[in-house]
Amino acid sequence: MIVFRTALAALACLPFATQTAGAQRRPDPEKVHDPSTVLEQDGAYRFFATGGGISLMREQADGRWLPEARLFERDGLPAWHGEKVPDNRGHLWAPDVIQLAGRYLVYYSVSTFGKNTSAIGLATGKTLDPESPEWGWNDEGAIITSSRGDRFNAIDPAIFLDQDGRLYMTFGSFWDGIFIVELDPETGLRRHPGRAPTQLAYAPEIEAPFLTRAPDGGYVLFVNWGRCCRGTESTYEIRVGRSDKPTGPFRDRDGRDLREGGGTLILESHGRYIGPGHASILRREGGEYLVHHFYDGDNRGRSRARMLPLTWDNAGWPVVRDGE
Repeated sequence: MIVFRTALAALACLPFATQTAGAQRRPDPEKVHDPSTVLEQDGAYRFFATGGGISLMREQADGRWLPEARLFERDGLPAWHGEKVPDNRGHLWAPDVIQLAGRYLVYYSVSTFGKNTSAIGLATGKTLDPESPEWGWNDEGAIITSSRGDRFNAIDPAIFLDQDGRLYMTFGSFWDGIFIVELDPETGLRRHPGRAPTQLAYAPEIEAPFLTRAPDGGYVLFVNWGRCCRGTESTYEIRVGRSDKPTGPFRDRDGRDLREGGGTLILESHGRYIGPGHASILRREGGEYLVHHFYDGDNRGRSRARMLPLTWDNAGWPVVRDGE
């Protein structure tokens, strides 16, 4: 979810800000913003998304994604949310999820529009199925925080488990861009909490990272350029860079360092699909798919989830087939 440098600019980022203030809106069960990595459990595909308490979405037989539960109820938010981010009111952003050692780890953003007084929290649980007797989430506290004096914004976490077992979290929005820290795979917390995060990418409007490995073994960093949350006026687009290390440096096809404004465009607005963003990759049925949200130009700019086939070229760059 986007955060601007000024509160005035942030006001325009509120979801569906183009609608008349105070106008009544019908509930939109298909609204999806900032989808996490998609996970499968017992044949059901689910992801978490931005919303009150964090929404859990489940794929339906007809391909739609509908809400199934919440990570937190409004009256059950951890106390540290209000202590570290006093202006947050339970609207939690841009989660990601990974399964490790028999439990699920959900990382999520606690913030306020227009400020980098933010925190990334962690909740752990044994199941993604709300009907299971094991459903329930433990608060593990804040992984990283940021405040006015920092040059990063602690939101938009994305988790990456490397083949050697090392666990990383990329994050960041505006300010000085995208950063990475290493996590402890046993606890899910930072491995070196005293170390400053490492910068991976910068652009004037940048956020929503996602780190993965290409089939040739190279590391690929997805980022968003542009602004979200403006419905059909959103300017989000997805760009990438490659590196031989998870901590960079990442460069685009032309050799430009992503820390210096580099980034190869792979997906932008097309037809009704406006402002694609917040990417992750789903591997299933023998193929790969780029999971993301977009603003539907045929439905008043409402945010929806979408999956597009993803392949890799001979040089190890992702290729997204953006067809109607």
